[in-house]
Order: sequence, then structure tokens, then C-alpha cells
Amino acid sequence: MKMTKTRQTHSKRGLISLLASLLSIAIGLLVGFALLNVLNANHAVNGFGKILTTGFATSEKFAKVLYQAMPLILCGLSVAFAFKTGLFNIGAAGQYTMGAFSALAVAIALQQPWYIALLAAALGGALLGAIPGICKALFNVNEVITSIMFNWITMYAVNLTINNMPIMLTNFWSRSSIKDRTAPLADANPSAMLPKGGLDTLMNSNYINIGIFIAVLVAIIMWVVLQKTVLGYELKACGYNRHASQYAGINAKRNIVLSMVISGALAGLGGGLYYLSGTGQYTLVKVLLGMGFNGIPVALLASSNPLGVIFSALFVSYIQVGGDALQPHFIKENIDIIIASIIYLSAFALLLKGWIAKLLLRSSTVKDNPELAEALGAEESGVSEGNADTEPPVRGAEKEDAQ
Repeated sequence: MKMTKTRQTHSKRGLISLLASLLSIAIGLLVGFALLNVLNANHAVNGFGKILTTGFATSEKFAKVLYQAMPLILCGLSVAFAFKTGLFNIGAAGQYTMGAFSALAVAIALQQPWYIALLAAALGGALLGAIPGICKALFNVNEVITSIMFNWITMYAVNLTINNMPIMLTNFWSRSSIKDRTAPLADANPSAMLPKGGLDTLMNSNYINIGIFIAVLVAIIMWVVLQKTVLGYELKACGYNRHASQYAGINAKRNIVLSMVISGALAGLGGGLYYLSGTGQYTLVKVLLGMGFNGIPVALLASSNPLGVIFSALFVSYIQVGGDALQPHFIKENIDIIIASIIYLSAFALLLKGWIAKLLLRSSTVKDNPELAEALGAEESGVSEGNADTEPPVRGAEKEDAQ
């Protein structure tokens, strides 16, 4: 009976999270529509329609949605996984860059197939994620500081390394004079390109490949790890209360490092999937890749739920494809402002979730349901959904204080 009530409570809390995300999306879209009117009122309605419909207009456009969602899912998972374990991995951009470099180096310089290159991408991201994790676990250095600094260190290190590896550059494989980007995989190593599995013919697009299935599979695995395994419980417990977890017998230092390693591996895998698609080349520019930062609103919109990340990444990718169709009535800079406004306002789901919980706490329906009221009260006081099951270690810490 108690188990049934617990499941009902969790399902209602899940419904609240879904409502908060949908409301955030609606607010973001309304703000985007308002910006369209300000920038070009004559084409605002038509432009808004394109944002909402272009992604499904043709199979080719939908293939591009899936293509762009592929790395977004992994970067969103990277940020969401760290959030669930009480850490803020703002270094996903650098880990994504390291993953891209590792994959391309193994594919082009070492001439290895795509699955070996993907493994290298995950390892590269994991190695970079381990550094902030070690600094946090051993020296209590805030992971935000170390991870964001390594974004720039990684970008410059990768650019310097590629620039000094002629075999990695376009002009090494062709008569082109271009020296500022990596060689196309179709020329350098076709076996390193992700298999398309006939999807390119089915959807009439060169963008689509099996990478989207890999990303979705990884998201499902991450959900299982966090929700159904002892490791997931320990990681979330350490994030909620490190000292209480240690009192309960959990190795907090090991789990902090492990959490950042997994988070970095996910972002690195995203970089590998994107550049092993064979449709893009890494360009040597002094700008951080935005994909890692886009993972933050994706994770927030999904309330850090690995399965929710799949749908939030698809939504972000969908409106980006729709935004590309706004030209020539809206210039590219205007489109970027509109899309950025929609994305970041959509990430207010966590804030709206708290407001909805407060409203429900005052309603008679919740007052008649003590279990749900207790759960919502916990959320209101700052207990996140992923860490609600870490209460036993906290009680252990309270017992220690009492003694």
C-alpha cells in the first residue's frame, strides 16, 4: 500500500515537472513572437509559423533536426548528470571540444574506424572531466571555476595541436589551400564516418546517421544508472549531502570524481558523434563551441531527467531549424536573438516548477493528500526530484549530531 502511494506521488511530481516545462516553452515562444513583431512586424506571423512548422515540413528538414539534436542530447545529459549528483559541470564546452579532437585525431591521424574513434571521444571528455572532479574531491575547489577555465585551455590546446599536425588539415588531403580546418572524413578516412544504415535514402538527407540512436540509447542507460542502480543512489546521495553520505559509508571523494568523469565522457561523446557524421569540419577559431553551453538550457528544460533531455534537445534543435528558414526577412543576428530568447526562457522550468508546487500546496486537493503535500513541501524547501531518495543518509547525519 505504501509502495503504491509512493508511486502515485512520484507520478504526480513528474506531471508537475512536465507542466512546468510546457509552460516554459510556451513563454519562450510568446517572447520569440513578440521579438519577431518588434524586428519585422510585416513578416512576424509568417516567420513564427516557419519556426513552428519547418522542422516537419519535409523529411530532409526533419533529418536535420535529428542531426542537430544528436550532440545536444549528449551535452544536455552531461550537464543533467552532474546536476543530479549535486555538481555544476559548466565545462561541457571544453569536454565536447576534447571529444571532437580525440575522435578526429584517431580517425584521421591513426586511420581507425568510427567505433574506435567514438571510444576515444568519450575517453578524451572523461579525462578532461576528471580534473575538476579531482580538484573538487581532494581540495574542495569549486567545479564551476575549474571546469570553465579548462574550456579555454582546451580550446587553445586543441587548436595548437591540430595546427601542428599537418595530416589533420584539409590541404594535406587535397590541393586546397585551406589550412584552418580538419580534413573531410570522406577524403581522409571513410571508415570513420558513422554508418547511415539506409536512413539517408529513406529521409533524402546526408545529415542523418545512426548517431541519433546512439544518443537516445545513452540517455536511457543514464536514466537506468541514476534511478535503478546502487551507483546512481550513491552518486545522488553524495551530491545532496557529502558529509552525510560519508557517515553512511559511501566513498564521497570517489563518487565526486566518478560523476565528473561520466559527465565529461558524455560531452566528449557528443563531440565525437557530431564530427564523425562527416558533414562538418572542426575549424581553428578562437571561439568556444556553443554546443556545450546549449546543454545547460536543455538540461534545465528537462528538469535534469535523462529521458526528458531527449525531448528537450529535440525541441531546441527543432526551433533552430525553423529559425534558419526565417531568412531573408530576418537577418542571421536577429534570428540568433529570437532563438536564444526562446531557448533560455524555456529553461525556466525549474523556477516554474517551484511556483506550481507552491500553488498546489495551497489547494484543497493537495491538502487532502499528505504524501503529495510532503513531497511538494520538500521540493519547495530546496530538495530536488533526483535527490529526494537520499533522505536516509541525512537522517544518519542528524543522528551523529545528536550524539
